[in-house]
Amino acid sequence: MRKKALITGASRGIGRAAAYALAKDGYDLFLVCRKSGEALLKVKEELERKYGVFCETALCDVSDPKQVEETVGRAGDIHVLVNNAAVSCVSLLTDMTLEEWHRVIDTNLNSLFYASRLAVPQMVRRKEGKIINVSSVWGNAGASMEVAYSASKGGVNSFTKALAKELAPSNIQVNGAAFGVIDTDMNACFSGEELEALAEEIPAGRMGTAQEAGEIIRWLAGAPAYLTGQIITMDGGWM
Repeated sequence: MRKKALITGASRGIGRAAAYALAKDGYDLFLVCRKSGEALLKVKEELERKYGVFCETALCDVSDPKQVEETVGRAGDIHVLVNNAAVSCVSLLTDMTLEEWHRVIDTNLNSLFYASRLAVPQMVRRKEGKIINVSSVWGNAGASMEVAYSASKGGVNSFTKALAKELAPSNIQVNGAAFGVIDTDMNACFSGEELEALAEEIPAGRMGTAQEAGEIIRWLAGAPAYLTGQIITMDGGWM
């Protein structure tokens, strides 16, 4: 029986790239996004055609625990859980609304709890599993005008390290990938000039690609069992 990976935020960006990377390794996939159902179906069709894997899709707002429970229940056996879905909010803290704060924290951090607590019992029974949490360099260093996002990703890092210790005796590995500036739709709020200025600050001289991020997730899915509780940073030497 082939292993199955569940990926949240899989219709675009890093989640989509992770789906392609894992499909190359023969994983069946359960792909989740909040509202881009048509884009998700296109990913499903291409992966099935190109790699011969079985792929299911579901619309799910990962900030809603009831929707997550229904979705994880539909997925069945999950060998790799990729918690990728995230949102940002660029704003002064004093200008941020309660709704904006809760939306970022619920989507980026609370969703890890909702999904992991449902996937972990079956992994414990099998004595095998991987949980990969997508983080950010802002979770390591913090960013002005992105307090909520930085706080959520800092929480992702601590969640990852703590859960790894809890699950290591059951041969389940929990790791995170903290990415720098990746060329995805999440950066659409910045102008071309702002992105060029940002790239100049990065020693590699460019933004990372979603495909490169997907390869890191693929690598973590196949990493040795002794690697757990780590936050792997890929940022072009920036931080």
